[in-house]
Amino acid sequence: MSDPLSDDVSFDYHLYGTRVRFGDGAAAGLRAELDALDCRRPVILTQTRIAASPRYAGLAAQWRDLKHLELAGVPPHSSAGLVAELAARARDFGPDCVVGIGGGSVADSAKALVLLLAEGGKLEDHVCRYEPPRGVHVPRRVRPKLPIIALPTTASGAELTCSFGVADDRGHKLMFWNRQVSASAVLIDPELAEDVPAPALHQSAMNGIAHCLEGLYSTGRSPVSDALAMQALDLFQQALGQVEDAVRRRRDILAAAHLGGMVLAMARSCLHHAICHVVAARYLLGHGAVNSAVLPHAIAYNEADAAVAARLAPALDRVNRAGAAPRHAPAGAHAPHETLSAWLRALQRRHGLPARLGELGVPAGDLPALAAQVMTERGLAVNPRPVSQPADVLAILNAAF
Repeated sequence: MSDPLSDDVSFDYHLYGTRVRFGDGAAAGLRAELDALDCRRPVILTQTRIAASPRYAGLAAQWRDLKHLELAGVPPHSSAGLVAELAARARDFGPDCVVGIGGGSVADSAKALVLLLAEGGKLEDHVCRYEPPRGVHVPRRVRPKLPIIALPTTASGAELTCSFGVADDRGHKLMFWNRQVSASAVLIDPELAEDVPAPALHQSAMNGIAHCLEGLYSTGRSPVSDALAMQALDLFQQALGQVEDAVRRRRDILAAAHLGGMVLAMARSCLHHAICHVVAARYLLGHGAVNSAVLPHAIAYNEADAAVAARLAPALDRVNRAGAAPRHAPAGAHAPHETLSAWLRALQRRHGLPARLGELGVPAGDLPALAAQVMTERGLAVNPRPVSQPADVLAILNAAF
């Protein structure tokens, strides 16, 4: 197992057209990235809370002398209607790039915006379709897209992927994929996330853990995604299992989420995320909160398959070794977990994370309809254990309720 990040760690690399910088103060490099991309008319996309923060005011100094359009107010769940409104304002302005500052909803809105600006029509015209049992139709959309510069403030990892999701007017999550919408630059500055409440950060960490675990057994996995997933799990376990310092924990979670986002981009998400997309969008719940409640049960469903359990065994060994008790710890402290789902339930207890969908306000009577809707989700295409009927999903929802 690799050592966790040191307190002053930073890294800077280019990979497949994306430049990534991680470390305190990385956001100060935004203007350099704008200059490197020869961008002079940025659209700045963010959330109301962030736009009102002192750190945002400091960031804004980097684009004040440029012609720019600031679009705040992106909600926790973006929608096709909102993206259409953003696109109309952006077209009138004529941008040459999009800067996204915020969590997963901002990242997804930025990707949706550049897709719609390039391809026209309605956003719904470009949606991916799941074709059971193992097919996904991705529309061919090849017109050049504006570059995106992403400054994430949560552990969603969304800024690293070519996929994104926004809700339609019925509260259904529409999913998209286009290789041209991945960010040209990603600046991960832990200081930008210092005012994110710890519960919200811990919940988004469960989303990042889900990227890693699903990546390890997805039928789209590879040795590269496996290696990234294992390293990310080390960091998540250190941050949520042993690190008491809040600043260090935030840094480790954001670094782990970055690796988890790469896993998601490579291996794609499976049954767990299919369920979370449906539930979170229907009731406008935090994606991290729903992830926390569902993840142990979705993992348990797949762990029941012997081949999947074998794939996950090295990960279980690593989180147990990372959480091993110090030499003089009391007897029973940090006892090994028999399964990854047991480890996840322990994280729920340790950090007071959501453990029940009912506690989040999901009505019990809606579970069958939710299960039926999950059967249309593309994540089922790469789940290693076949999901052949809504009853399979309903069993998971009932266990999570």
